Amino acid sequence: MRVIAGSFRGKKLSSPQGVATRPTSDRVKEALFSILNSRLNFTDIRVLDICAGTGGLGIEAISRGARSCCFVESGRSVISILNKNLIDTCGNGHYEILNMDAVEAIRCCAVRGNQFDLAFFDPPYSSDLYLAVLNVIGSSTVLLPGSILTIEFSIRNRLLESYGCLKRFDRREYGETALEFFTMEEK
Repeated sequence: MRVIAGSFRGKKLSSPQGVATRPTSDRVKEALFSILNSRLNFTDIRVLDICAGTGGLGIEAISRGARSCCFVESGRSVISILNKNLIDTCGNGHYEILNMDAVEAIRCCAVRGNQFDLAFFDPPYSSDLYLAVLNVIGSSTVLLPGSILTIEFSIRNRLLESYGCLKRFDRREYGETALEFFTMEEK
């Protein structure tokens, strides 16, 4: 697992042993960021990485110019690896880690007035978080109007066309992995 582009290009990222964490493959990450590059400029955006795991997606966004990233990860076993990857790439700046449940973290960000231009949501494929997270994001102000939410999951699963103000605009499949892209519409 490595950073594909930007200021940290080629930097290897640590990942835990076993299958508890499933980092996004380089192939899927390249496709994801190619699609995002066609729709937004990473310079100075604010990013939310939900179910961040090792931090690969958020770190990639910072490497490409994002101002900051809030990493949400509830797994205690992966937090030390996330911290190591962030220190090895970003040093001590440009990020915050919320070590808590995804829904709780999104609500916390909303209460604090945090707003983001781009969000990644990549939970374990068997997770029951999809509906709860999409509903809380779609009904909150955490994503700015026009912002993008990307979701990675198994091609066997299907998501709705919309969740509150979140509206799907694209779906791509890569082997067993599906990526869906939503945008936040005006309330």
